[in-house]
Formats: sequence, C-alpha cells, structure tokens
Amino acid sequence: MNIVVCVKYVPDAQSERTFQESDNTVDRAVDGLLSELDEYAVEEALKIVEAAGEGEVTVVTVGPGAAADALKKALQMGADKGVHVQDEALHGSDAVATSLVLAKAVEKATDGSPELVLTGMSSTDGVMGVVPAMLAERLGLPQVTYASELTVGDGKVTIRRDGDTASETIEASLPALVSVTDQINEPRYPSFKGIMAAKKKPVEAWSLADLGVDAGDVGLDAAWTAVVSFAKRPPREQGQLVTDEGDGGTKLAEFLSAQKFL
Repeated sequence: MNIVVCVKYVPDAQSERTFQESDNTVDRAVDGLLSELDEYAVEEALKIVEAAGEGEVTVVTVGPGAAADALKKALQMGADKGVHVQDEALHGSDAVATSLVLAKAVEKATDGSPELVLTGMSSTDGVMGVVPAMLAERLGLPQVTYASELTVGDGKVTIRRDGDTASETIEASLPALVSVTDQINEPRYPSFKGIMAAKKKPVEAWSLADLGVDAGDVGLDAAWTAVVSFAKRPPREQGQLVTDEGDGGTKLAEFLSAQKFL
C-alpha cells in the first residue's frame, strides 16, 4: 500500500513563540521542527507498510524553506520520499487554503488516486484540528479521525476512537483519510542508518503553479480569519504568603472562597 502522510513544520515549543508585528502572522524565524503530533502519523504509516511487506510512504509538507527539516526527520524515520510545496504566496495561509494546497499535492503525488492519507490530529502551533476534515472533503474521501488504534485490511480501514465516556470502533472503505492521536504508537528515533539513508531519498519541490493553484486563493489576503492583535503574557505575580499561626486552615478557606473556588 502506498501511503501519503501530511506533516507540518512548526516553531519549537521550547523557543519563545510570538507573532510578527508587520502582519500579525506567526513568527517562523525561530527554531522549528516536525510537529510532534505528526510523528505519530509517520510512525503508523511505516508500521502499516512494514507489516504488509510492500508499499511506500510519501510525506508532504507545505511551508517555507525551513520546512524541509520536517521532511528530513520523516525520511530519517523511514519514509521513502518527500514533497515540499514552497511558494512566497503561501505566507499567511489559513486552514482553508492549506487544505486546498495539500489536496492538490496529494493528488499530484498519487496521480489522482490516493490509497490512504494519514495526518496528525492537529498541529502543535495552530491546534485547530480542522485540516484533516477539510482535506478529506476536498479529496472526496471518507474520513475517520482521532484514531487511537488503526487496522487496514480487506479493502477497509478500522479505527478505535477513545472518548471521555466510551471507545468507538469506526470503519471506512478505502481509499480513506485517517487522523491519528498521540495514543496510537510510540514514534521511533531515527537510527544512524536511517539518517544516512535519508540523504539519498528523493524530495520534490513544487510551487503553486506546479499544482495549478491560483495565488489569489491562498495567503494572508485570502484568509478567512486574521489575528487582530497580540500581546505577551504578563509575568506571573508572586503568590500570597500566609503565616500559619494556628489559623492557617481558616485563612486558606477564606482565600479559596474569595477566589470562588469554594
């Protein structure tokens, strides 16, 4: 089975993330990496292909030049090839535009016949979780989302979705799109052999023109939402210190009551 995994290059959560003052878009000049939640999708694709003993895994990303690092990590994990959609007109694109570009890239990478498309449950920067559903709609594929367990066979995909009060088993006929959670597996670390092999794996670079996407349909001007303003989180204030002179419990209760915790 040939599987396409959509991944995203995101700012490192350990760095100081902020927005650009010029247009209120995410500042991507900071250190970045493959979105942690997308690693689970890459791992699951690799497991499916390894279990079948045949097939290949293609990773697709949309982003600036630095997004190549996300592809590199996926290739080091074991993916077979990568696709990088890069175009200056993409700057400021929202989920709607992103899903459009991803759909065109998936179709081009699979000659219009994707077998299985995997994604993470959401990105760790936007944390919207809507792109998988939008992408499935654009591709005309059934979607099964938030998979904690995934099985492929007999022309269908079966997932287990764990909720707060119950677990659901959901089936869909192939081809299909599946988004996975961070409960589905434990992503592998790239081995030295994998790191060296990744250097020889093919990565194609496509522009919007290559995909037949009009630049006017993407970017900040075409976005359905916009960040109006932003401000740094204020520094944490020092907590209230209470000296227990035999009435500590009473003072604690009074504090909790004043904060409407009681």
